[in-house]
Amino acid sequence: ILPHPPVMGRASPERLLPVWGRVLNSLLTWNILKTIALGQMLSLCICGTAITSQYLAEKYKVNTPMLQSFINYCLLFLFYTMILAFQSGSDNLLSILKRKWWKYILLGLADVEANYLIVKAYQYTTLTSVQLLDCFGIPVLMALSWFILYARYRVIHFIAVAVCLLGVGTMVGADILAGREDNSGSDVLIGDILVLLGASLYAVSNVCEEYVVKKLSRQEFLGMVGLFGTIVSGIQLLIVEYKDIAGIQWDWKIALLFAAFALCMFCLYSFMPLVIKVTSATSVNLGILTADLYSLFFGLFLFGYKVSK
Repeated sequence: ILPHPPVMGRASPERLLPVWGRVLNSLLTWNILKTIALGQMLSLCICGTAITSQYLAEKYKVNTPMLQSFINYCLLFLFYTMILAFQSGSDNLLSILKRKWWKYILLGLADVEANYLIVKAYQYTTLTSVQLLDCFGIPVLMALSWFILYARYRVIHFIAVAVCLLGVGTMVGADILAGREDNSGSDVLIGDILVLLGASLYAVSNVCEEYVVKKLSRQEFLGMVGLFGTIVSGIQLLIVEYKDIAGIQWDWKIALLFAAFALCMFCLYSFMPLVIKVTSATSVNLGILTADLYSLFFGLFLFGYKVSK
């Protein structure tokens, strides 16, 4: 009996193993693993800011989004702006202000209002809705990167944007329907709109961040955001929140929540430029979508949220 002839065109498992090994080695490089790890750390920071904001707004009735952001900008000012102040040459704080002060005022304004709108939204809608709807910033970010940074994308990226926008529409619709059941539909819709506006401003800030970090330096971006973010948020704080701040019944729990929020925000601002420098603002925003999953779990267990049927 003659043996069966070998099947042509089909690789044996032994031959495929080296191929898969090379593929895994090319994918699991140190830079990629480091980027993934930093991305998850950013996601946890975002989740931390979301949880503390929700606790302050829902449990303690503390509605001071600008105060929360102001503390973060003060930390950035004390650390990164002071670094710029003691540098020499063209990287010195005064030298940067002479050449680009008006640009950084606009950047600081966009960043402050993005934080304000997102944190303000927790007064009207849920933790999971805020975290899921802020993915609207991704298509806005891609559009801005296309025209400003000359980034180019493939068809799969545009399909992903379409899915993202479909998810945003579905989430807004679900919030409206859920709000009608407990007569809070208008408030929920206000919260959703605030998130969409805030996510769009975040996209503007992230594009500027990518440009400054890759063309100039991380310290310049964080130092100037700390400077003008402190000024803008401080002025807005005095105008719109002085009564709310005076009405806070301070105790150690509220102070701890404020401190935790500020620490998470400071870590987020400090580490995000590191990831953006080796990837892009779009990649970072895609990578931190896991924050939505973390927030969902915390919302289910900490705040008793129910999944819509």
